Amino acid sequence: MLVKTEAVVLHSFKYGENRLIVDLFTREHGRLSFIMSIPKTSKGRLKKQLFQPLSLIDVECDLRPSVQLQHLRDARMLDPFSSIPFEPAKLAISLFLAEFLYYALRGERESDPMLFDYMTNSIRWLDTATTGYANFHLAFLMRLSRFLGFYPNLSVEHSSFFDLRAGTFCTEAPLHREFLAPEEAAHIQTMMRMDFQTMHLFRMSRHDRKRCLDVMLTYYRLHLPEFPELQSLPVLQELFDEKCL
Repeated sequence: MLVKTEAVVLHSFKYGENRLIVDLFTREHGRLSFIMSIPKTSKGRLKKQLFQPLSLIDVECDLRPSVQLQHLRDARMLDPFSSIPFEPAKLAISLFLAEFLYYALRGERESDPMLFDYMTNSIRWLDTATTGYANFHLAFLMRLSRFLGFYPNLSVEHSSFFDLRAGTFCTEAPLHREFLAPEEAAHIQTMMRMDFQTMHLFRMSRHDRKRCLDVMLTYYRLHLPEFPELQSLPVLQELFDEKCL
């Protein structure tokens, strides 16, 4: 079946001498993997440069449900980036989020236009932002959990602890170890209040931002099976300093 759809590039790697395997999250068909030949000349339609992390592209493919690696017929840039590849902090964020989404969306094999629109609108926002994006990855990950089914529950009033397993605030510490004490549970509440328009108002030290990210990664690992350590995380932590505030 010949299909055309918008897509976000999650990951790509060279396979053999002249082929590329690309993982995309598409608007119409969810997560898909493709194999393609790398053109030997600049005249080829499927240029390797199209498949950089988080690139927004239009693709045409012959979709076969029983095939693990689909064949890509054509691709073109949907919205060329104006700043993400050229600013070290934004590039570090994009590499981190692309790797994160590569693992977080492994089970998203069905169409989810709302999730797709959230991702693409967020990427476009980051590309056009000039200041105030230091907390972008925190706000993005917190709100992403809503689409994946484990956004924190605020139903318990006057709560002080946060149960990482259950994804809910509670008045007493749970019997297991995966919980946050009141001081750190407050970080969850802070991240839940953030959005891209207001997150610059939440001033954090580098240490606090790092701790919030560690908590979010722990939270995702508890809710997504076999979620690994991310290779891009040290790069993000090294490059992302107070200059981005």
